Amino acid sequence: MEDEPKALSVVRAYLEREGHRVFEAMDGERALALFDSLDIDFVVLDLMLPDVSGEEICLRIRSSSRVPIIMLTAKAAEADRLNGLDIGADDYLVKPFSPRELVARVNAILRRVNPLESAQTLLFEGGLAIRVAEQRVFLNDTPVLLTPAEYRILLTLARRPFEVFTREQLILRAFGDSYDGYDRVVDVHVKNIRQKIEADSRRPVYIQTVYGTGYRFEGKPS
Repeated sequence: MEDEPKALSVVRAYLEREGHRVFEAMDGERALALFDSLDIDFVVLDLMLPDVSGEEICLRIRSSSRVPIIMLTAKAAEADRLNGLDIGADDYLVKPFSPRELVARVNAILRRVNPLESAQTLLFEGGLAIRVAEQRVFLNDTPVLLTPAEYRILLTLARRPFEVFTREQLILRAFGDSYDGYDRVVDVHVKNIRQKIEADSRRPVYIQTVYGTGYRFEGKPS
């Protein structure tokens, strides 16, 4: 949630390099609409948005969610930092800042909230390994060739074991909010993933179907 295109593109590039899926908004209304429609794990929020203030967005998010929030602002006064923390931000970063510092703070908060969210390698019983920084998957040390969409779906599920994801949520993670195709495409991708990582794709161990809803990952961390 940032109103400067250049700054937004730099932040996005650094976060994506760390394996994060990024959804962006340049105004407050768009930001709130995205937050309400997507399964958001983390919010990076500029206080100086053109329509709705960052403080107001923070308050509205906090009224219904405990998702971590980092505020970005040019306001360096102690009173401003304290106010940001008081209204619900988890951290506060003053401009100009290093994108690497922002990424480090995001990862540090995610490690506290959910260790799997920021892990660079996910290891599961049965020999499945996901190397996030390399965007590669291995099964018993043998590379598994996944398409980009298959990889993003698998990573989304594996970062949240036993959490149910709808097809719509997985589409957003795999293709972004611009996708307007058929939601059953997720079923095709999951079938392909199972054929590549399961010993028996008809009796899956890792990705389970939740009938009428979507899918969940049941791999046990090793």
